Amino acid sequence: MISIISASQAEGGKVVDYAKSYLKTIDEVIARGPYADTWESLGAYQIPEWFKRGKFGIFIHWGVYSVPAFGNEWYSRNMYVQGSREFEHHRTTWGEHAQFGYKDFIPLFKAENFDPEEWAELFEQAGAKYVVPVAEHHDGFQMYRSELSRYNAYEMGPQRDVLGELSQAFQKRGLIPGASSHRAAHWWFFGQGKLFDSDVKEPLKRGDFYWPASQPEPDFQDLFSKPEPSQAYLEDWLLRCCEIVDRYRPRVFYFDWWIHHSAFKPYLKKFAAYYYNRMAEWGDVGVITYKHDAFMFGTAVVDVERGQFAEAKPYFWQTDTAVAKNSWCYTEGNVYKTPNQIICDLVDIVSKNGTMLLNVGPRADGTIPEEDRDILLEIGKWLKVNGEAIYDTNVWRVSQEGPTEVPEGQFTDGDDKAFTPEDIRFTVKGSHLYATVLKYPEDGCVTVKSLAERNAASKPHFHGIIKDVTALGFEEEVAWERDEEGLKIRTQNVKSEYPVVFKIRID
Repeated sequence: MISIISASQAEGGKVVDYAKSYLKTIDEVIARGPYADTWESLGAYQIPEWFKRGKFGIFIHWGVYSVPAFGNEWYSRNMYVQGSREFEHHRTTWGEHAQFGYKDFIPLFKAENFDPEEWAELFEQAGAKYVVPVAEHHDGFQMYRSELSRYNAYEMGPQRDVLGELSQAFQKRGLIPGASSHRAAHWWFFGQGKLFDSDVKEPLKRGDFYWPASQPEPDFQDLFSKPEPSQAYLEDWLLRCCEIVDRYRPRVFYFDWWIHHSAFKPYLKKFAAYYYNRMAEWGDVGVITYKHDAFMFGTAVVDVERGQFAEAKPYFWQTDTAVAKNSWCYTEGNVYKTPNQIICDLVDIVSKNGTMLLNVGPRADGTIPEEDRDILLEIGKWLKVNGEAIYDTNVWRVSQEGPTEVPEGQFTDGDDKAFTPEDIRFTVKGSHLYATVLKYPEDGCVTVKSLAERNAASKPHFHGIIKDVTALGFEEEVAWERDEEGLKIRTQNVKSEYPVVFKIRID
């Protein structure tokens, strides 16, 4: 492990010396292999089975932005955008920006009711298999002990190693610990504060909270936009990510957007090689998730933000979404999805070779809102009965049938999908095929068209032998027959507001 100097001494030149030493260590770890920092070498990476089998994880957005609890987790930037709702709200509620800036929320972020064991218990009850707390959001406040900046939760605000405490609590309950970095966009995140009289002022040096607050903001659609991050910033980004790896050993490392900018490419390769090599040293395999083709395809796991795919994919993928439609963090007046919406999306995603990372947003005091908690517990109840159709499953010949189209792409999770009794999703495990009816009909009559009986020449999806059909969670003996229209299922007492899973034993 890397030797760590005292955080209280890690200022000025000592931080620079620490950074130089750490960069040397990074190069040494990469040189030892087995992975080099090239796409060719990283292309040999294989996604571990434990990740493919988990299917459901919890994401946590919790930080200084939870104190104002207004708008969303971008409050730190938007409060400096003149004319925005956040700008006016801040002036009215907290005062002028030069007297009370974003940094002044840090002492108010006390987390006085934070109980990592309680969180871990809830996530276990929800049926999650892995948990990814935000280690550092765009605002630059680190939720862990760090030697690269004193603006972290161990030295300020809660004065607790939040990520470390959570990781330990998760591991006690068999939950796989992860971490996420949203640091990349910090390059420009506070830049708007330089355009008027605020507390975002020059000079800003490395290690300062607002540093570098670049101006102007980049063209987000241009992967080569200027000004691009400096070498000092990119090295600092790499060091922060590697510090998380070495100190907490997250088995899932999630990256938010803007790392796909061209300037990050060499550093992405360095980080991936370092992370995979470190995990190999520890006898494990880690997972990196990313957006927007930031990594070369096949070197990490593709992530779709607040959306999914319309069809099954031959590669494993992840969607990150949230219990709230309007914000990732806790805000007053969050608009919540229903448990049924989330369960239907989970079933759809898993049937298409994906996994769901579902976000919750705790309050600033460390309590999880009742709405978030209730949603998670409802999901957990459903998974306790129907989890065998989710965990450890594989895709079938077809993933779905039915008339309802699932929109493809990011930011498509806001609208409720009007599923019908004809909308069915499939997974398979061992000698069983699972057919999940997303909206169970009142009359108890379901036809699974993909299991229609046809002759071999017609190339059906399935031309095998069905031995038995049962409904998970119901004791009723299911009546069924198979003909040229499909597998026809009849039930008398199966009633549910949530998806119903039929377990089909085949031979």
